[in-house]
Amino acid sequence: MSDAAAVTAPRAAVKGIWSKVKPNHLISGLVTLILVLGQWRFQILESHPLTGVRWIDDYVVLIVALGTSMLAELLLSRWLRGSWSSVLSAYISGNSVVILTKPQAGILWPFFLGALISITSKYVLTYRNRHLWNPTNFAISFLLLAAPGSVAILSHEWGNEPWTVAVIWAVGLMVVTRAKLLHITLTYLVCFTLLGGLRAGLSGTSWITEIAPVTGPMYQLLMFFMLTDPRTTVSSRDGRIVVVVLIALLECALRIANDHHQPWAAPFATAPAIFALAIVGPIAMALDLRRQPARN
Repeated sequence: MSDAAAVTAPRAAVKGIWSKVKPNHLISGLVTLILVLGQWRFQILESHPLTGVRWIDDYVVLIVALGTSMLAELLLSRWLRGSWSSVLSAYISGNSVVILTKPQAGILWPFFLGALISITSKYVLTYRNRHLWNPTNFAISFLLLAAPGSVAILSHEWGNEPWTVAVIWAVGLMVVTRAKLLHITLTYLVCFTLLGGLRAGLSGTSWITEIAPVTGPMYQLLMFFMLTDPRTTVSSRDGRIVVVVLIALLECALRIANDHHQPWAAPFATAPAIFALAIVGPIAMALDLRRQPARN
């Protein structure tokens, strides 16, 4: 075997294995990585003293959310579709609810309800056999609007440790590249950065302050998971770019409106990016599905 062939063969083998890895598996790995790093460095999981066993009590919220989402996925799939579904999507949604939900101390029901709403929305809020909302996006939006006094969102509490951000972004970019959806993440990042300059000019804050949240957990999940969810993105590349630009513009409008104390924008102040996706995404998805031939 020639030297060139000896080098090419391993590369081809690695490329072949990589091409067989499904994007959902990579997304589940990314969400797990965010959760592990968040808990290790910043203890994002609130301990609930239910059993007296610390390692169990520290992870009660994770047990509740994952257990609820996976069980709901299995039961709803069997009941409504007549088959046992994979729980990979439920695993991703359950972990995401745990990462983003920050309720008042001592309460567990937001994790249970958030996980249940997340999975149920996939089976109820559908059009032409497709769900319109990213499940986690819908659940978090619902909780923030329905119980603003009890539920908040984890947005910037992680800090900005360079190595933590670098690891998550490296894996996240790898995931969206493998899913062939890198253009969505980059479009949103460019829009957020440019619009940050506009917000800075209007509010008198620094540009760095306006764009700093993009390294937090909410935006990491938004850019690498919610915006790029293959099941809730429109069918064309150009269409996806337009939708992301619209989401970024609406988010910016919500932020500016809240900076100027507009009452209509107040309910969306806690997570304007999440709400912008929840408003624009389903409308774009429904219009895109309407243009396509109906499927059984």
